[in-house]
Amino acid sequence: MALDTNELFARMLKCEAEGEGREGMEAIATLIMNRAEIPDGEFSRVSNGGNVRNILTQNRQFTCFYDYINGQYNPQNIYNMRPDRIEYDIVNWALNGGRSGAVGNSIFYFNPYSDTCPTYFPSNVGVLYNRIGNHCFYQPTSAYSDT
Repeated sequence: MALDTNELFARMLKCEAEGEGREGMEAIATLIMNRAEIPDGEFSRVSNGGNVRNILTQNRQFTCFYDYINGQYNPQNIYNMRPDRIEYDIVNWALNGGRSGAVGNSIFYFNPYSDTCPTYFPSNVGVLYNRIGNHCFYQPTSAYSDT
């Protein structure tokens, strides 16, 4: 199924953060834009000058992009998502420069399935910035530049 970038982005927001409400979806949208705009490291190379679609489709970044995880069908994937107006509104907000201060310059996040967030993202490439709902957000450390 060929999806344009806005549709793909809206589906990703619904899949990754719908349960976190508007604040959580804006946080994920900001993180995606931060990855597209960072001037160095892996995400800079992937975005190739700010290409958001390259960030959304980067291999092994978003579990919602996979039909199967560990050999099991993943029913919560972007192809099964049907975005609502809120997801499209947040995509437009982000693509037009909107950013959530709640995540700052974060480029990493995950759900630790725990009440606490680890201080560092794996390999010390990110340091904890904030938690929104069930997700921990991490800003890049100087080690990230070498990725």
